[in-house]
Amino acid sequence: MRRARWLIVPLVAIPLAWILFIGLGRDPSEIPSPLIGQPMPSFDLQTLDGGRLSSSDLTGRPVVVNFWGPSCVPCRDEFPLFKQALSIHAADGIAVVGVLFQDPAEPARDFVAELGATWPTVLDPDRTVAGQYRVVARPQTYFVDRDGILRSIQIGEVTEADFERQYAAIAS
Repeated sequence: MRRARWLIVPLVAIPLAWILFIGLGRDPSEIPSPLIGQPMPSFDLQTLDGGRLSSSDLTGRPVVVNFWGPSCVPCRDEFPLFKQALSIHAADGIAVVGVLFQDPAEPARDFVAELGATWPTVLDPDRTVAGQYRVVARPQTYFVDRDGILRSIQIGEVTEADFERQYAAIAS
């Protein structure tokens, strides 16, 4: 019985160690997705200010699509980063698009005004677009290249280092 126990330990420990080794080497904020490498899901939605924005309006530009809401604390921390990115990368033609997720429009309007966001936020009241993008949490950010191909997804707050790394992959 004792001998059998010592045979079981390596059979359990080796696969467990391999799983931990593989898992610890990955960035938990970046998720694998069947959407990566595919055209970004299309949309045509109303903006917070009553206009319309379509994904086809963004053709030929690097695009950052951010699902957010005013009740989301990390979203508040990301807004200055997006504002800064728009000014730093203006020559690239960068487009940032906010998609209001899980919050009503009125607090979002106040939030956008308070933080001075200059990029459009679209309304997705029935969460159709969130479903197409497979959003699981806020904030969730998608990086799309000039050809309209989704290159990376980040769940959770985007830091400056995250942004620059992922933006470099879509700006060229």
